[in-house]
Amino acid sequence: MHSARDDADEDPFDAGSGRGRGILRQPMAVWATAGASVVAFMGIGLVDPILPSIAGGLNASPSQVSLLFTSYFLITAVAMLVTGYVSSRIGGRRTLLVGLALVVVFAALSGTATSVDQLVGFRAGWGLGNALFVSTALAVIVGAAHPVGPRGQDGKQASGSATAILLYESALGLGMACGPLLGAVLGDMKWRYPFFGTAVLMAVGFLAISVFLREQPVPARKTALLDPLRALGHGGLASAAASAFFYNYAFFTVLAFTPFVLDMSPYRSGAVFFAWGALLAFFSVLVAPRLQERYGSLRVLAASLVLMGADLVVLGYGDHTTAVVCTIASGAFIGVNNTVYTELALGVSDAPRPVASAGYNFVRWFAAAAAPYLAPKIEEWSDPHTPFVVAAAAALVGAGIVAARRSALTLRAEELEPAHATRDGVGVFAEQPPRPAPAAE
Repeated sequence: MHSARDDADEDPFDAGSGRGRGILRQPMAVWATAGASVVAFMGIGLVDPILPSIAGGLNASPSQVSLLFTSYFLITAVAMLVTGYVSSRIGGRRTLLVGLALVVVFAALSGTATSVDQLVGFRAGWGLGNALFVSTALAVIVGAAHPVGPRGQDGKQASGSATAILLYESALGLGMACGPLLGAVLGDMKWRYPFFGTAVLMAVGFLAISVFLREQPVPARKTALLDPLRALGHGGLASAAASAFFYNYAFFTVLAFTPFVLDMSPYRSGAVFFAWGALLAFFSVLVAPRLQERYGSLRVLAASLVLMGADLVVLGYGDHTTAVVCTIASGAFIGVNNTVYTELALGVSDAPRPVASAGYNFVRWFAAAAAPYLAPKIEEWSDPHTPFVVAAAAALVGAGIVAARRSALTLRAEELEPAHATRDGVGVFAEQPPRPAPAAE
């Protein structure tokens, strides 16, 4: 009889995403990049606790202030098409530094904005820098991370990419947790201060990358502008991106719209989203790998999306206390989803991982741009409950795509590891030559 365990055996990501000994024993290049990534992800949730304060300070409506997310992620999505093009020509280190420099400049400018239009424009520039940094940072960590192991009873080690995903998701979770907290602490004094604080922290990241990450020659194969779109011609990657698109709509409805529904002080809102981010980090790094190992990634992903949809409906129709609890609880589902989606994007196709990641992110970030704008508009057209019903429906559509495209999404990632290791070119970013393919047994 076909069992859940059998699903895990044929699942490309059943190994717990690199769970094992030695994950902390990584090169300084990895830690410098991961540390800067934490700050980069802090910038996403930074404005959450201060959205009402920004609206009051700039005499803007919720839908206008939500454009801070829309402009940021719209530019991020489009920029994903050029990140590989840029990094394959000037090198990973320079790309990281250019991205960090842009974030420092536009984060500082955001703190000087005198109108919501200015702030939206500065956030767009911030999004460009963040796209250049975040997409290349994942490639750097993939190339530099040491494998951890042993894995399972066969004694095999998890791949370096599996370890990298854990480290990357750890940075994402920590950044998502600390961003609202920093925004609350600084924003309670003045809504402009969180932007200046982020600029300072990213400047520290710039120095860390400058010191600990050395550049080697650029990859021999240059990435074309259309390569990420061509990569989406693979059925598995296209299915993962399509499912993630609907999931991201639900995700960013929580992140960008819920602060207006909760209507709390910056400190209280920051505490709620800190708990949300902490739960996100815990489930992405510690819980998701164990669930994947036991039940298989696709079953875990589909179930998590369904549960997230149910949580959003309760959030939308519950009282204030229920809304707070459901907002925090959504972090658990988001944490699981983020880990599995990242692994799917990196491992389901034979495209170089930076190219596959760029194509995947190009699709999904459009939903992150749409949700913050549409959710307040839907409330204006209907009532405060409907935006969460729409978000719940989006999560269910994502789950339906996973179920319907299961065969395209199920592939042995280990079989593709040698091809990825020789074709990615990510080792150039991280002071390592590409790992040779193992000898045939």
